Amino acid sequence: MSENTHENEKQLNELLKVRRDKLFDLQSKNKNPFEIVKYEVTNHSAEIKEKFEEMEGKEVSVAGRLMSKRVMGKASFCDIQDRDGKIQSYVSKNDVGEEPYAEFKKFDIGDIVGIKGVVFKTQKEEISIKAHEITLLSKSLQVLPEKFHGLNNQDLKYRQRYVDLIVSPEVKEVFIKRSAIIKSIRDFLDKKDFLEVETPMLQTIAGGAAARPFITHHNALDIDMYMRIALELPLKRLIVGGLERVYEIGRVFRNEGMSIKHNPEFTLLELYQSFTDYYGMMDITEGLIRNAANDVLGTTLVNYQGINIDLGKPFERITMVDAVKKYSGVDFDDINSIEDARNIAKEHGVEFEERHQKGDILNLFFEKFVEDKLIQPTFLMDHPVEISPLTKRKPDKPDYTERFELFIVGREFANAYSELNDPIDQRKRFEHQEELRRQGDDEANMIDEDFMLALEYGMPPTGGMGMGIDRLVMFLTDAASIRDVIFFPTMKPL
Repeated sequence: MSENTHENEKQLNELLKVRRDKLFDLQSKNKNPFEIVKYEVTNHSAEIKEKFEEMEGKEVSVAGRLMSKRVMGKASFCDIQDRDGKIQSYVSKNDVGEEPYAEFKKFDIGDIVGIKGVVFKTQKEEISIKAHEITLLSKSLQVLPEKFHGLNNQDLKYRQRYVDLIVSPEVKEVFIKRSAIIKSIRDFLDKKDFLEVETPMLQTIAGGAAARPFITHHNALDIDMYMRIALELPLKRLIVGGLERVYEIGRVFRNEGMSIKHNPEFTLLELYQSFTDYYGMMDITEGLIRNAANDVLGTTLVNYQGINIDLGKPFERITMVDAVKKYSGVDFDDINSIEDARNIAKEHGVEFEERHQKGDILNLFFEKFVEDKLIQPTFLMDHPVEISPLTKRKPDKPDYTERFELFIVGREFANAYSELNDPIDQRKRFEHQEELRRQGDDEANMIDEDFMLALEYGMPPTGGMGMGIDRLVMFLTDAASIRDVIFFPTMKPL
């Protein structure tokens, strides 16, 4: 430990002791701030500033965190931070009384306080509150980082989000926008007569996506259960039941690696609409994103990490075969056997496994040569059937499916299908997935017999779409990492 670090820790410990001593002193005088259970707040900072002309001279009551204090003898200024921002208060001994003023001077930065007073403007034209009463509502026993060594460690910002929100207004703004984005999505779908529903997070079969699940145990039933990896199969059951248009926004859980794009638990939107197809889902997806940008940002022109994206233009549409041909020069329509596919993969340095079929290898080509090239919004269409176990085949090209993925800035944002509603074909696809599991693919789908039974009762032609909310929030708030848009991202314990 360096000498400076040791000295800083010593200084911090002394400051923490002083705060606790102040609390004990208050408690000894029967002025314990933690015994206060209620404080009436009549206004917030932004409202006072925005409506100053009508509020000037009126009494208000505000509450928040003490962020700065400038003591000047018999009068002082302080800044209070509430949910909307900061507002200055003028506190003088003549207005609040000698004893309350003496107590105010002992308040620490970070304390929660309430102020009652009159709205006015200082000689420097700053809108403020002239306090006639100030109350300590909660004692802060920790030192805010900006007053000591700063909250500069990114890992610590994620672990102590509560501190990050206090000292970083721009972080709070991201999460306010996140809430607005989700509200915009709900409003958009509600206006299209979609019904918001809730489905189980605990499931006996993990289905609806190619992902490794978290496993838990239900003691009363004495069975292992899975945290859901997708919302798909329960929502399709509701389509079978005749609800026609349903959506859910909820947490899903995937037991896989973490990165700037992945968190083990994340928020997913899935929606299903009877009597439409994946073209209908393209229209909804494009409209939903464009509407969210307009609602939250006021524009369809988005700059993400220095890249200008135009959401106002119609999104490009290209098949996976054509995209691979465009960027790699290989036309998979000319490849007629698995042997030819494997040979062309070897020629282009595309690594594959023995279990991979032609469609799998096409997808590997896409991942290597195409994915990072799709910068402007692009619907990548018509995926091979091998990687689309829940999707309808294309009538004119049965080796491919009516599926799309939306890519922006080289990242997947949405995945959608013309949903497979043929129970016989679906069982064959599930059986193929089970064989892949036996071969070691623990992300392959399991057979869900109850879902198969539902399909046998009859599911109408249906379009479905899934979208990661966190990635959309990242994009619309210019966040570099998914951890920047999740209040409490998954972290390895210290």
